Amino acid sequence: MGKIKKIFKWAFILTLIFLIGGIGGVIIDHSVLPKLTSYDYFSKLNFIQKANENVTIINKTEQVTIMEQNSINEIASRAATATVKVVSYSDSNELSGGEKNIKSGLGIIVASDGLIVTHRRVILEKEASYKIWTFNENEYEAKLLNIDEFTDLAYFKIDASNLPVISFANSDDFESGKKIIAIGNYFDEYQNIFSAGFLSGFNRTFNLSGKTVSSSEKLEGVFETSFANQPEYLGGPIVSYSGELVGIIGSIAIDNQDKYFQIPSNSVKESLNLAIGNKLEERASLGVYYCALTKICAEKEKVNRDRGALIYAPSGRQGLAVMDNSSAEKAGIKINDIIIAIDKKEVNLDNPLSNLVSHYKKGEQAELLIIRNGEEIKLKVDF
Repeated sequence: MGKIKKIFKWAFILTLIFLIGGIGGVIIDHSVLPKLTSYDYFSKLNFIQKANENVTIINKTEQVTIMEQNSINEIASRAATATVKVVSYSDSNELSGGEKNIKSGLGIIVASDGLIVTHRRVILEKEASYKIWTFNENEYEAKLLNIDEFTDLAYFKIDASNLPVISFANSDDFESGKKIIAIGNYFDEYQNIFSAGFLSGFNRTFNLSGKTVSSSEKLEGVFETSFANQPEYLGGPIVSYSGELVGIIGSIAIDNQDKYFQIPSNSVKESLNLAIGNKLEERASLGVYYCALTKICAEKEKVNRDRGALIYAPSGRQGLAVMDNSSAEKAGIKINDIIIAIDKKEVNLDNPLSNLVSHYKKGEQAELLIIRNGEEIKLKVDF
């Protein structure tokens, strides 16, 4: 019996040794050796190299970088198939030497039957012919359907079908710091170019009027980005890392300098729906210039309120703040009035005056709540 007990005792000890050794080997093989290979000295040792041949290292900087680059290329290439080149040819006003004036830019396919959107600064608007080049270098004659005066987006139609279409993101979900990709194109040949960056922020007081004051007939609120905008990107898309449209690159001239920005996808979508329904001309018009009240603007203009729209002209003249024969003039709006609500919807930086007005149609009526000389009054306006 004593002999049997001794055998069992040694068998148990050997089993325990093998068990502990096996667990230790697994830990060393999967945790210790991969870390050792990240050090130059240990990575050169032959036995470590052999032991680590079947181990996949996932935390090397080089591999992470390669995966990021491949991801960017894949995302951009998907959106790039819906990006087109827009070329305008002037039908008159030939340049010296008999050459015609030509203007180029980018556009985006938004419907598979050939509906294309771009920014108006991409094109020649009058007495011009248009061509579209798609990603596969097919060339189409294009017809200019309409220009949305509110967003400065222009719409074209080509005779084609089954075209790749870009997907829309919800631009309200995008905040400062979000990664995005811009798609451009070299104009001498069809070759896409890309810029990766991030959203710098949403400029809530930027109005497309191109003036020192905001216009009630122009979109207010645009994205701004970290990368340097160039003409090669004008009219093209910025897309998310899911390959969806976040905005369209536009520009306006301010003090003879081009200012670039991105029209948010939700504003593009609203404009697109009106364009499809041939209702762009039905947008309401108020006919005022104003200052979107912020704390800084309120301090500057000595107003004790930091929300609303101050009817304003730098010269202080009524005729430059309220347009002649406009809906605003007929309703009795005056310079220095502060519009604080339209049909009980508060006017603020999240709901700018121009954007609220754009949701009405010509012929509709609204009630304006106004502060004049410190008192609240209500005015009816017929758009």
